[in-house]
Amino acid sequence: MAELTRETAASWDEADPLRSFRDEFDLPEGVLYLDGNSLGALPKKTAARLQQIVTEEWGRDLIRSWNAHDWIRYPRRVGDRIARILGAAPGQVVAADSTSVNLFKLLGAAEGLGRGRSVILSEEENFPTDLYVAQGFSGLLGRCRLELVPRANLVAAIDDDVAVVTLTHVDFRTGEMHDMRELTRLCHERGALAIWDLSHSAGAVPLHLDRDDVDFAVGCGYKYLNGGPGAPAFLYVAGKHQEAIRPPLSGWMGHEAPFAFDTDYRPAPGIERHLCGTPAILAMAALEVGVEIMARADMGELRAKSRKMGDLFLQLVEERCQGLGLTPAGPRDSAKRGSQVSLRHAQGYPIMQALIAENVIGDFRAPDILRFGFTPLYLRYVDVWDAVMVLKRILESGAWQRPEFQKRQLVT
Repeated sequence: MAELTRETAASWDEADPLRSFRDEFDLPEGVLYLDGNSLGALPKKTAARLQQIVTEEWGRDLIRSWNAHDWIRYPRRVGDRIARILGAAPGQVVAADSTSVNLFKLLGAAEGLGRGRSVILSEEENFPTDLYVAQGFSGLLGRCRLELVPRANLVAAIDDDVAVVTLTHVDFRTGEMHDMRELTRLCHERGALAIWDLSHSAGAVPLHLDRDDVDFAVGCGYKYLNGGPGAPAFLYVAGKHQEAIRPPLSGWMGHEAPFAFDTDYRPAPGIERHLCGTPAILAMAALEVGVEIMARADMGELRAKSRKMGDLFLQLVEERCQGLGLTPAGPRDSAKRGSQVSLRHAQGYPIMQALIAENVIGDFRAPDILRFGFTPLYLRYVDVWDAVMVLKRILESGAWQRPEFQKRQLVT
């Protein structure tokens, strides 16, 4: 990029084809929100939708709403909306449970299709909860084991013992993005299946699960999909695998006839066999609002803006914060990162607390990473500019050294 001014950033906002989406979110005045990669902002329609479902559907129609308002098909209906964002045909995604629970389900599905292979393979840099779930799953049955390798050794480790490779598409710390299409192809070439965690990808980067022949995927609803804190997650199972799977968590909502109340489990046809318990209707309604907004955005325009924002942020940090202890923690090439930029600093935690106190909201990831997410639906280029100026001021003044910024909170 050429030399930049705030006026340049403002002119980009004027020409932004996505700028009207900002009006669909309830953004606090004076807050520069660069943490949508951890919790998406509140859509304006969400409160009204929840009020409607509480007072009219639950309050007035009570249990009749399972039929009258089609509550029972919420997981499939929202799942099909998410499928469009993932580059998947209808009937391959359901919204349900949490990412961790859904990963457990799909590890069981993939292991069951593993043709006697005994290894679940992942990388040491994977998101910790994914590793914890894989550890728990492998220890439960005793017929498979989890192997972890450094990212650089991943390809070489996919051998004849590997049943399934489970990876996060966008690294939660650095933003580095795997080549999902190529790694999935390598897995198949070597007889393994692949599970992808799309929590930092869905709604942030263009995805083509069907085109890329992905087997399985999971992801959360509360980041770029703007479904609210603790929103339901989603899972994807390619159509070619669906009828061969007997889910490891075989709950009544995944039964062929839930209200027949049979003693024996018979899996529902297709994707719905991966449901377990009763869907959380209020949470599902909030998620649907966020997903509907995201589904209207052009993913090509969204990705172009995301990359440009990240490049702007990095250029400004390099120009304005030289000698202040910051170094990039992820790829400089925007084609190789998701919709975030991470910086390293030895005092990353108190610096981030000082930023938050100045209404510049990002987050911190141990041991030393300041993480900034770029959500193109509601973030402006001038917000990126202003955030870097606040960061520069905090570093130059040493404001982060104040005692109140040193105390670690439960959530970082």
